[in-house]
Amino acid sequence: MSSPQRAPGGFPVVGIIGGGQLARMCAGPAAELAITLSVLAESPDAAAAQVIPSAPVGDHRDVEAVRAFARECDVVTFDHEHVPADVLAALEADGVLLHPSPAALVFAQDKLAMRRRLTEIDVACPAWAQARTASDVEEFAAQVGWPVIAKTPRGGYDGKGVRVVAGVEDLHDWLDQATLDAANGGPLAEGILLEEKVDFTRELAVLVARSPSDQAAAWPVVETVQTDGICTQVLAPAPDLDPHLAAVATEAGLRIAENLGVTGVFAVEMFEVRDPETGSPAYVVNELAMRPHNSGHWSMDGAVTGQFEQHLRAVLDLPLGAPTPREPFTVMANVLGGEYPELYPAYRHLMARDPGLKVHLYGKGVRPGRKIGHVNVSGTDLEDLRERAAHAADYLTGVITA
Repeated sequence: MSSPQRAPGGFPVVGIIGGGQLARMCAGPAAELAITLSVLAESPDAAAAQVIPSAPVGDHRDVEAVRAFARECDVVTFDHEHVPADVLAALEADGVLLHPSPAALVFAQDKLAMRRRLTEIDVACPAWAQARTASDVEEFAAQVGWPVIAKTPRGGYDGKGVRVVAGVEDLHDWLDQATLDAANGGPLAEGILLEEKVDFTRELAVLVARSPSDQAAAWPVVETVQTDGICTQVLAPAPDLDPHLAAVATEAGLRIAENLGVTGVFAVEMFEVRDPETGSPAYVVNELAMRPHNSGHWSMDGAVTGQFEQHLRAVLDLPLGAPTPREPFTVMANVLGGEYPELYPAYRHLMARDPGLKVHLYGKGVRPGRKIGHVNVSGTDLEDLRERAAHAADYLTGVITA
């Protein structure tokens, strides 16, 4: 494996395990900071491999491939949270600087571990339980009522590994698998995570960055708009958010990062709810993500310091940048693949139609439903920004043609 070409002047090499779009979007900030990136890519045409010269191909589950990759890096971080525990342990044994650490990363990899830890540090969560049997499910449902939310503790994302369960019969296959996995150490060895179905007002996200020297910074709380389990828009900052809720939600994000020992950029996905006693706005935590996150893509164009630059600063223990918004509002819209594979003509059209629009494409092949990019637009009129972002995303997808 060839060594990455270091920039002159003693600047470090940051290794990223995984060659997806998150690694790709670190390329611009890294170049501006004179930081060399190296990515362990899944394939030669992975999203990050197209723009980062040092992109050896390797599997994140292959211990020796990952160890060889990490030897050429000053610090290693992650494009995703799916690196197995034995690979992480081998890197730690080799003395590799990992951000976030395996001890922190487990709380994004294992939803049961996450729920236990958040409960211990008094962070608001939905009512939850661990279930291995049908009687466990029925007992929990008797407490919170049907339907309940069932999740596989590991591996789920974008609505995968999540079910809305109307009765225990909807979980027989998962419960049977949990029984088998308990004996052979499979993915459902600890059973299933059950949660109450939350009656929420909207979905929010808190994005923070924390460095090894315990400096931290938080962007404004944002609203995330979901369609069929996939985030389609982010409104930054969340409009009409109660100031007290904004403060307590941000405090919770910072407190979670500190208590879990997170380093790098970290996202806390939340539900906005009503306090059952006072009726005032409140939150419960839904999920954690220990990496730059979809809810922070707006910051690339809408904040003084975007999340990808901040992540590099954090993992290198550099002073963090200001997360201050540049405009009153920024709207991000995700671009999903449609039936039209030729994106360049659509890209040209949108540039001409809306010069204020920022289009970010990931270099991925187009297929229906696949995230292939996002658009950002900033200004003062939120409804106008939402319309412009939605139009651009729909045009790139092929939903509209004018």
